[in-house]
Amino acid sequence: MSTLLETRGLTAFYGDFQALFGVDVKVGVGEVIALIGANGAGKSTFLKSIAGLQRTRADQILWRGEPIGGTSAASIVGRGIALVPEGRRLFASLTVEENLLLGAYSKRRGRWDLAAVYALFPALKERRHHLGTALSGGQQQMVAIGRALMSNPDLLMCDELSLGLAPVIVREIYAALPSIVSQGMSAIVVEQDVQLARRVSSRFYCFQEGRVSLSGVSADVSDEAITQAYFGAVA
Repeated sequence: MSTLLETRGLTAFYGDFQALFGVDVKVGVGEVIALIGANGAGKSTFLKSIAGLQRTRADQILWRGEPIGGTSAASIVGRGIALVPEGRRLFASLTVEENLLLGAYSKRRGRWDLAAVYALFPALKERRHHLGTALSGGQQQMVAIGRALMSNPDLLMCDELSLGLAPVIVREIYAALPSIVSQGMSAIVVEQDVQLARRVSSRFYCFQEGRVSLSGVSADVSDEAITQAYFGAVA
């Protein structure tokens, strides 16, 4: 499997506070990986660094072998990387359809357009003229995912898709993931539910205090090892 994205010794700072310490992660073409770890472990900072929302050194992030660290967020989207942010971040004054159309501003070609998003999430078509923030939490999450897909990314990064949603809605949203990645798209999924994260991914990285405390094949690593990496002290 060829490597699509790689981080090498990735660090990140908020002023004087260091949030990431030498993080090494690889994502293959067509691969779904999961990032797990407690709140504050650095998972969202990692995604923001990839997305161009957090300053990094150029050589710490490689996209198809090319250094892209510190590149602007707009350029990152244009290269084929899209982020579904924690909390959805919809534009309150815009309708569902207007929020979706904003995702297509980079004009990358691909299979995702309004018709494809509405086929994936039929509830959005019925509510396409409603304000995005007037929808239920689960439907807002669908809008956020659809907006990211409208940029036709090669890598979809999803930050806490299940946060604050009922279990039945979480299952519905994750049931769409195989269809989303069915034609070779890669994905990084940040998820608090460890067992869910392992079910939807081929490999995982556990973050603890800004470092990778454990990584491996999702189906192979024991629950005990993950619990220790999740809560235990980093060596």
